Amino acid sequence: MLKVGIILGSTRPGRVGDVVANWVRDLAAKRGDAEYEIIDLKDYDLGNIDEPEHPATGIYQHEHTKRWSSKISAMDAFVIVTPEYNNSFTGALKNALDFLYLEWKDKAAGFVGYGVDGAPRAISHLRDVLGLLGVATVSSQVGLSLSADFADGFNPASYHEERLTNVLDQLNAWGAALRPVRG
Repeated sequence: MLKVGIILGSTRPGRVGDVVANWVRDLAAKRGDAEYEIIDLKDYDLGNIDEPEHPATGIYQHEHTKRWSSKISAMDAFVIVTPEYNNSFTGALKNALDFLYLEWKDKAAGFVGYGVDGAPRAISHLRDVLGLLGVATVSSQVGLSLSADFADGFNPASYHEERLTNVLDQLNAWGAALRPVRG
C-alpha cells in the first residue's frame, strides 16, 4: 500500500497547521487507498543544516538527520501543509527539505496551503524547490483562507473537501507510478 506523509510545515507556537494536517489525515484515511501519516517538523528538531557532507552523498553524522532521512525514505508521496509567511513558505520547511536530497527523488507531492489568500505563492515556491529535488508535484491544490475558513475556529468551506479529493487522487496516481522508478 502507498505510504503518504502529511508534512506539517510550520513549527511556530500557536500554529493552526496541526488542525489542517489532522483535517487532511482524517479525510484521507476514509479513502482506504493508502497509509496516511502526519510528519510534524517539530518532532525532528532539525535546526539549521549542520551536516558537514552535502545531502546528495547521503552521509549523515547527526541522529536528527538520520531519523529525518529514515522517515522521508519510507514514504512514497507527500501532502505538504504550509502556511504562507511573507509571500513564501516557512524557513523551517525549507531547511527540512534542504537537509536531504536522494530521499525526495522520484516521489510525488501535493499541497494544502493556508494564509490570507490561501498561500498560492508559498505553494508556487514549493513547486520550484521540489522540482529541483526530483519531486513530481500534482496540479491540484487546496488554498485555505484565514479570514473565511478560520473565521470561527477551523471550518473549511465545503468545496475544499472536493479539492483535497482531487489532490489525493492525483497524488496517489503519481506516487504509485513513480514507485517502480525508485526500484
